[in-house]
Amino acid sequence: MNLVPTKIAGCFRLQIELLRDARGHFVNLFDLETLRAVDASFTVVRGCRSLTQPRGAIRGLHYQRPPKAEHKLVQCLEGAVFDVCVDTRPDSPTYLQWVGAELSAENREFVFIPKGCAHGFQSRQENCLVEYFVSEVHSPSHEAGMHWNDPALGIQWPLPCSMTSPRDAAWPMLAP
Repeated sequence: MNLVPTKIAGCFRLQIELLRDARGHFVNLFDLETLRAVDASFTVVRGCRSLTQPRGAIRGLHYQRPPKAEHKLVQCLEGAVFDVCVDTRPDSPTYLQWVGAELSAENREFVFIPKGCAHGFQSRQENCLVEYFVSEVHSPSHEAGMHWNDPALGIQWPLPCSMTSPRDAAWPMLAP
């Protein structure tokens, strides 16, 4: 597992090394010590999967407020997505900045989304299967979000949005 830092502190792309031989390949998908080098308190308490069927659909931008803030480790198992991390930490030098990365079944990369950052993705193909490992229990009373198309964020989604959920469409804009 190779950690590649992004401009947002604590947000990393994780590149996976395939060990190949005549039988196929082996890959180490999860290494707690590597992730604890990013945050010593990191642990996994939930594993989730989502299937996004339409190409161009957007899920997010979601996060949980303290004290239930959560790290997310995200990978696309089938298809390809444009994955986005937005820094929502007011004291951060990258506050309200975003980074994006292509996650796909082909590149097998992960993105580590740190506590205090919003997460979302857009399906680049039909039938994208995305898996998350999350460091906190789900707490509906701590849910928060940002509008995926907020001009104040300026996220450059690769495709027009073909669909989002009513909840995600209702997240507020930063400035009215």
